[in-house]
Amino acid sequence: MFYVWRRKKFLYRKIQQKFPTSKQIKGELLRSLETASIFAFLILSIYTLNTLGLARLYTDIHAYSIGYFVFSIVALIFIHDTYFYWMHYGMHRIKGLQKIHAVHHYSHNPTPFTSLSFHPIESVLEFAIVPIVIMVMPMHPIALVLFGLWSLAWNIIGHLGYELFPKNFVKHPILKWFNTSTHHNLHHKRSNCNYGLYFNFWDRLMGTNHKQYERIFQEIKAR
Repeated sequence: MFYVWRRKKFLYRKIQQKFPTSKQIKGELLRSLETASIFAFLILSIYTLNTLGLARLYTDIHAYSIGYFVFSIVALIFIHDTYFYWMHYGMHRIKGLQKIHAVHHYSHNPTPFTSLSFHPIESVLEFAIVPIVIMVMPMHPIALVLFGLWSLAWNIIGHLGYELFPKNFVKHPILKWFNTSTHHNLHHKRSNCNYGLYFNFWDRLMGTNHKQYERIFQEIKAR
């Protein structure tokens, strides 16, 4: 849609007004296939943990209330967002992890394929919080699938390279707490800011938002 079919139509929404090289995209595709394989292995490991009695997966939807089912998804999203911020922040501060995370930052001008373009160790770290949560909190497999779809969707939005959110999104009293494509694109371009994934809580609290984030967002929307 954005990089081939309607490329010219949506150009005015492109955050960085240039396109990445085919070499970058090919590299992202290969690393994404590797990450997807690692994620698949880790998902299977959850079921292994469950058969060993170490995880708290349940398959009867009535074992807990529908309210708990919804709560478990929301809780996992917020837990993952907090974990991601501090894990991501550490990868930019701890020397050994910086080299690992540098693989993801080969993409200074991110594309949707950047979403899963990680070093294998980072792939494991990205997923690591999920089995830990499942060992503590009961989770239905469908809740995990819905969480996975949410996570992948926001990951793709963050790396899309196009700003799709409406003009006053970053000024809205509620919506400003969600991250935008511009927010994560600035992270790839500048590297030392904007560490959050889904929400803008931790970046605001810790003062790690790019100082000109809102102004740059408004400039892009002014096109």
